[in-house]
Amino acid sequence: MNEVKTHYRNCNICEAMCGLEIKYQDKQILSIKGDQNDPFSKGYNCPKATALEDFYYDKDRLKTPIKRTTSGWVDISWEEAFDEITEKFKAIQHKHGKNALAGYLGNPNAHSLGNAMMLKPFSKSLGTINRFSSASADQLPHHVASNFMFGAGMLIPVPDIDRTDFMLIIGGNPVVSNGSMMTAPNVIGRMKAIQKRGGKVVVVDPKCSRTAKIADQHLFIRPEKDALLLFALIHCVFASNKVNLRHLAAMTDGVETLESVAKDYAPEDVAEFVGIDAQSIRQLAADMTAADSAVCYSRMGASTQTFGGLCQWLTNVLNIITGNFDRAGGAMFPQPAYDLLRNHVKGHKSSFGQYHSRVRKLPFFNGEFPVSTLAEEIQTPGEGQIKSLITIAGNPVLSAPNGKQLADAFTELDYMVSVDIYLNETTKYADIILPGTTGVENSHFDIFFNSFSVRNTVKYSAPLFEKNADQRSDWQILKEISSRMNNSPMDPYTPEMILDRELTQGPYGEEGMSLQKLIDNPHGIDMGPLMPCIEQRIKTATGKIDLAPRIYLDDLSRLNALMATAPRDQTYPFDLIGRRLVKSHNTWTQNSARLVKGKNPCTLEIHTQDAQTLGIKQGQLLKVSSRVGEIHIEAAITNDILQGVVCMPQGWGHNQQGTRMSVAATQAGVSMNDLTDASKVDTLTGNAVLNGIPVAIELA
Repeated sequence: MNEVKTHYRNCNICEAMCGLEIKYQDKQILSIKGDQNDPFSKGYNCPKATALEDFYYDKDRLKTPIKRTTSGWVDISWEEAFDEITEKFKAIQHKHGKNALAGYLGNPNAHSLGNAMMLKPFSKSLGTINRFSSASADQLPHHVASNFMFGAGMLIPVPDIDRTDFMLIIGGNPVVSNGSMMTAPNVIGRMKAIQKRGGKVVVVDPKCSRTAKIADQHLFIRPEKDALLLFALIHCVFASNKVNLRHLAAMTDGVETLESVAKDYAPEDVAEFVGIDAQSIRQLAADMTAADSAVCYSRMGASTQTFGGLCQWLTNVLNIITGNFDRAGGAMFPQPAYDLLRNHVKGHKSSFGQYHSRVRKLPFFNGEFPVSTLAEEIQTPGEGQIKSLITIAGNPVLSAPNGKQLADAFTELDYMVSVDIYLNETTKYADIILPGTTGVENSHFDIFFNSFSVRNTVKYSAPLFEKNADQRSDWQILKEISSRMNNSPMDPYTPEMILDRELTQGPYGEEGMSLQKLIDNPHGIDMGPLMPCIEQRIKTATGKIDLAPRIYLDDLSRLNALMATAPRDQTYPFDLIGRRLVKSHNTWTQNSARLVKGKNPCTLEIHTQDAQTLGIKQGQLLKVSSRVGEIHIEAAITNDILQGVVCMPQGWGHNQQGTRMSVAATQAGVSMNDLTDASKVDTLTGNAVLNGIPVAIELA
């Protein structure tokens, strides 16, 4: 055997960009540990990193194309697969129109260098406007707020967590997620550093999460009431004359309009509905304005709800009016080496609402429609009906709302293709599955997550192992289909060629930034803390922040209806919310034996008093039902959840017939998205509602 070698790379499973040190011998991985010399993660990594090894060796993983036949799945050649796919796609579009073909992009695409480079030309080659992705089941409200306030959807402000003195976390659990829209490895260490330097962390959440347990203060809030709380905090800032725009005073429009609107949301007016008393709200506002630096960070619980768009707008507003925007310790814009906004001109016309979905008229944005509309766009007859679909690294049957409706819709397609390494709950409906390489076989560079990072760093990872001769990388699969759909020769560009161009022409190009420089620095390069840069980064036509875009003001009637006193429908008396798990990431880590072994984590948390009222005991099997479906799940009784609220993990349910996922079959859990309702969306942005779902509970 050859000598033991060491490989350095970033983990690509979640957003944290943790640096890894992988010991290997020949093609055998010996260990995966945190890279102590990584300037960003500094040796930290979470348990999910071991899944890179599990994916590589997984006996369930597909390595050659397979095709559905009347007698089952059979292996086919790449050439046969590409020939059939392009022939079918073109025939369907010729018969039914270009938009009869649709594409769905799953979360792993954002973690793939090759896919990030090739998806735009690939989508263009399909010639359809019907594109969907996991973004509208996750983060769309963030991008819409940035679009209307700062002029670009990818101009996302992130908390300068390493220098803040006061951090308010609403509907987020970054200790478990390692940040989300806030790329930050070792959040627990960063939170403790805030406390060590005399600062304070406050969490507002219907559940006392792992983050809340570490924080200095936790406030329970009723689901979907976060926008009312944010407005009340903004009201307090204005009422106490604490507005301080600092250096943004001359470049902020809409302050007077916002002050006028906020007058209607005094703490006394909203306290009953949010479940937090008026004095606590006023004290929270006072603590934030009194801190030398402060930042409000709101995430999944505030985004994937009926008022997600308003929540992310108001989060930005609160940071701006308290003088904590584009300033150390506040909310700041990263300046990544690969700048996705390098060619984005000021005043660029937004794509928001350029089209609307055919059935429900939800807005098109950033090249896609909301995923909540996908099933109905397949199942509703008429011009523009989706007849064919390609899914890429996604499992929407488990990750998108009303998964069973989506599964039924997939059976009605004329033709379906999936690019995926597994025969899973979504890809089992495909006619052909094309498996790409994964993890350690791919080169890696975090294009998107450097744009959300709490520190400016940069790192490139070469492949650890070369793929076999009969394997294709995802980006090679996409390029091949693109070439055939365009009837043109395949272009010669590789992801590395594009990456090198963007690095050398980017903001650090004059300092010698290049792909070769990153290859020469395998641990990564630290370019320093976030710096004030809004004058250079903002992309609005006026060069100013729009604090009160009309789209949000027009949505306030929906929010105000929350404060009506109509009695709750007792058919579904509980509110269901999701929860994060350290050893799980969406739907794509459940075939790693090391991450799913042990006690079943897919349980329904219910408050002790609610359990007593219903006669529920620990571990009993419950039937949970919503308007669209029902599941059976084990009870976990706790005081860490607000009364009237129940909580379960997202991303489970790998127990369906027709899949090849042996580990998942033994620890499969149930899918929360058999309960979530695709008809329930944030109508402002189109984002799916995955929190605050009305449910009923009884013993199974």
